Amino acid sequence: MPSIHALSAQEPQRLFDDIDRSFQLSSQDLVGLTKAFLHEISLGLASYGQPMAMIPTFVTGVPDGTETGKLIVAIPRTFLALDLGGTNLRVCEVALNGDKTFSLRQQKYKVSDSLKTGEATVLFDYLADSVDAFLTTHAASAYSYGSDVHLGLTFSFPVEQTALNAGTILTWTKGFSAKNAIGNDVVRLLQDAFDRKHMHVKCVALVNDTVGALLSRAYTTGGCVLGAIFGTGTNGAYVEEVAKITKLSNSMAAVKGGHMVVNTEWGAFNNCRSHLPFTPFDNALDRLSINPSYQAFEKFISGMYLGEITRNILISLIDASPIPLLFSGKSTPMLNKHYGLDTSVMSQIEEAWEGPNRSLSGDQPAPEFAKFDATTLPPNIGNKLERIRLVVFKQFGFQDSEVTLKDAAVCLLSLLFSATYTEYQIVRWACSLVARRAALLSGVAVATILFQTGRASFADKDGKFSNCTDTTRIGVGVDGSLIEHYPNYERILRESLCSLVGKEVEKRVDIGMAKDGSGVGAALCALQALKQRKSS
Repeated sequence: MPSIHALSAQEPQRLFDDIDRSFQLSSQDLVGLTKAFLHEISLGLASYGQPMAMIPTFVTGVPDGTETGKLIVAIPRTFLALDLGGTNLRVCEVALNGDKTFSLRQQKYKVSDSLKTGEATVLFDYLADSVDAFLTTHAASAYSYGSDVHLGLTFSFPVEQTALNAGTILTWTKGFSAKNAIGNDVVRLLQDAFDRKHMHVKCVALVNDTVGALLSRAYTTGGCVLGAIFGTGTNGAYVEEVAKITKLSNSMAAVKGGHMVVNTEWGAFNNCRSHLPFTPFDNALDRLSINPSYQAFEKFISGMYLGEITRNILISLIDASPIPLLFSGKSTPMLNKHYGLDTSVMSQIEEAWEGPNRSLSGDQPAPEFAKFDATTLPPNIGNKLERIRLVVFKQFGFQDSEVTLKDAAVCLLSLLFSATYTEYQIVRWACSLVARRAALLSGVAVATILFQTGRASFADKDGKFSNCTDTTRIGVGVDGSLIEHYPNYERILRESLCSLVGKEVEKRVDIGMAKDGSGVGAALCALQALKQRKSS
């Protein structure tokens, strides 16, 4: 495969075929990736300091939807959640109804740049002030003076969690750099702020958004084994046997046994680059990223990066020589800008192809690349390409006359993912090529957890799966813009999943959106903390 800057248009068909081939994943590729994934899980469960950290969360149970808190002596039904992870912080009040439903009140508060970069005590005092303001002006419940209000903290920054209510801040990200915070317990910093203000609020649980997604989905559906984020970033948390978390040996958790939620940090899978299918377009992204050689898996499947991979492909076609293969060799400031192409634009292009009915039925193949003639296109294909042309014109910054239907076609190849390049060579290329690979790899992550927890097994050497009589639902709670909004993302994820675990297991997997994992999930974690405290 030639480098991005060496693409030649001497044989355009071969060039397109080579790029297309480099993004394909065979069934054998998916199996190899899954086995490598399982190996890294085992390493992370056995020792600290691994790329896939496999962080024990000390959450030893998941809700089933019947919880209210009132059924347990001295445990309330209403909890607070504080969600800090970016420009805004959010304070929530969550009332658990005990019938798989909840009531939610929330308020956002802006975190200024001076708070992000100032002293940690000032930042955490502001968090406490925000909770106080919420309780004063927005809370629905009347809290008794002197009685404790229990809060779960969603803290979306790297933390080494040492207990359900304790975790050391490892570093800041997302523009935060508050002084004298790194190396300190984030729960202690927050609780000290509450105490300085004489507030009767107790931070009883620390949770990340992935664990929250698992708990939220478990509460609303009656059970869940995996929470996964497929959005700007990606991560997964699942319920593991404590006996398998051997790095906890000789701890009280190991003595108690049972199960525990583990935060995989699977965005760092295969940082060693032994199995992931790197292309020159991926290498360029990684080399110019803020963290080269880290978060390898995340760079293949998360919304933060898919647009940049696609931009790299498009720029390579624009720069192809001696004859450019896209936009007559013209570019725009948006395409020239690092991360200038947002993944949401890819989604718009794919939605433009599908049209308002979002149906793939009745599509006819477009002509071959060398024979492209807009005047001979079937009406349905022409209409689709015209919709794509308008998106490209609007989002890429071209003049209307500079974008042809042929250019529009090159922006989106093979939304009918079973089609070959020669069958649909003009239409449906770069965007869905990148997104399809991302969705297939997302399926690998989900399948790996099923194998790890004994809910699936690999096919035999003849490609046959063992007969499975178990009909138990396998709950998977998901969150993130890709899985929720990107056309066909879940369908292709399931295609990968089915290839790996077989149809009988795949059809039992219930994938559903987790409702507000960072808010409701944190409140549920606070409930779990009190339950564990009562039982200890």
